Amino acid sequence: MKNKEYFFKVLDKGFVKLIDFIGSDEKVVLAARVSFNLKTKGEEKDRKLIEYLLKHEHFTPFEHCVFQFHIKCPIFVARQWMRHRWGSYNEVSARYTEVNDEFYIPEKFRIQDIKNKQGSIISENLNHEEIKKTYQETIENSYKKYLELLSKGVAREMARMLLPVASYTQFYWTVNARSLLNFLKLRLDEHAQHEIREYAKVISKIFEEKMPWTWEFFNKVYAKKD
Repeated sequence: MKNKEYFFKVLDKGFVKLIDFIGSDEKVVLAARVSFNLKTKGEEKDRKLIEYLLKHEHFTPFEHCVFQFHIKCPIFVARQWMRHRWGSYNEVSARYTEVNDEFYIPEKFRIQDIKNKQGSIISENLNHEEIKKTYQETIENSYKKYLELLSKGVAREMARMLLPVASYTQFYWTVNARSLLNFLKLRLDEHAQHEIREYAKVISKIFEEKMPWTWEFFNKVYAKKD
């Protein structure tokens, strides 16, 4: 039987693809019980153990489950993403390859949130069509000048400096379940930037399917803490 493919489009040109997964809820249970040389005790008791581990912040057993993703996202999203350092990253290099004509174009623009100074909110007071026109013209011009510099012999590593952080990048991300839960807790929060939240929503669905008990009790435990 062919393995299910986990591939989801995100934003206008991005995606999340699950490349590999090692582990399960049962693997967490086995890792936790190895201290006592014990194995699984049936679904009911195993589920209770996972809830106990999360409730009391015994996170080490979750590190034995590992996800590997292929991500395509705007550079400004990737830079927020890579602040999560408990994982391994390999990103496409604009020093070695020419940047494609792929840039994030938001459907709507947002205004600064007064309450959350690092955040933004939707407002109908903006002239979205006019702003979008300015935005696209600027991006198109920067990419045109990027190609112009390349044609004049400028090195890729220098020509790329013209490009905005809206350009798309790709990377592999290998991360254990403990670190991934931390990523999701922070990036699903309403204070996280909209664009990275869209990626976190997709990844949370993959996590839920691969480790349903862990996801259920993680949400239960942290809903109570909030």
